[in-house]
Amino acid sequence: MAMRRLEIGGGKIEEHAAVTRFSIPPTSSRAYADSMWFNYHGLRRTDFPNKPTTRMTLRARFSHEADELGGTAGFGFWNDPFTLSGGGLLAAPNCVWFFAASPPNDQYLCEGVQGWGWKAATLKTHWIIAPLAAVGIAFAQIPFLGKPIMKIGRKMIAAREKLIEAKMTEWHDYSLVWEQNQATFAVDGVTVLISPAPPQCPLGFVLWIDNQYAIASENGKFKFGMIEHEEERWMEVERLEIGD
Repeated sequence: MAMRRLEIGGGKIEEHAAVTRFSIPPTSSRAYADSMWFNYHGLRRTDFPNKPTTRMTLRARFSHEADELGGTAGFGFWNDPFTLSGGGLLAAPNCVWFFAASPPNDQYLCEGVQGWGWKAATLKTHWIIAPLAAVGIAFAQIPFLGKPIMKIGRKMIAAREKLIEAKMTEWHDYSLVWEQNQATFAVDGVTVLISPAPPQCPLGFVLWIDNQYAIASENGKFKFGMIEHEEERWMEVERLEIGD
């Protein structure tokens, strides 16, 4: 499968024998850095190339654990909801992926699962969520309304998440099988999450590391930005396979 490369703000993608390293340099909170592979360049979301049943396997390790990652990273499938490239409109997010986020990231989507960390996750939403979200965010800023509004919002989406105990800084085998009515995630052959509610719409493959954060907290706080750090961050991968 042909992959498109994206290197922003000093981000680099380098191949060393069988290993590909995705890195971002030391950054400030005013600059965005990203290195990424993706397979949906120029396509409308309805034409994104992956759909159930799809299997993904790879080996990966990271320079830092989730609490010190200084941004987000991961691999899997999503609908690129926050750009206009997929048909000229923003979209409600849908994903099936392994996702890492460090503080101050706080994306509280599932009851009882913290809003940051190294996770296996699926998120299935309806298109109506996008316009309703703007209204919900506005009302969530009213004192004492944030937490109940966010609780209502979580009931309107189908999200499943599980924190992964395996150390990110060590090599592990990751796999996911995305089927019509189920998504199964495994680390080193051991199942860590079976989600009964994955999205069924076409999605694109993405693999990335960046210095971004997003907050959609349990109490209705919303914020986006970049994280400053003084050391290089990287993710190394090998043996990537995507197929039916």
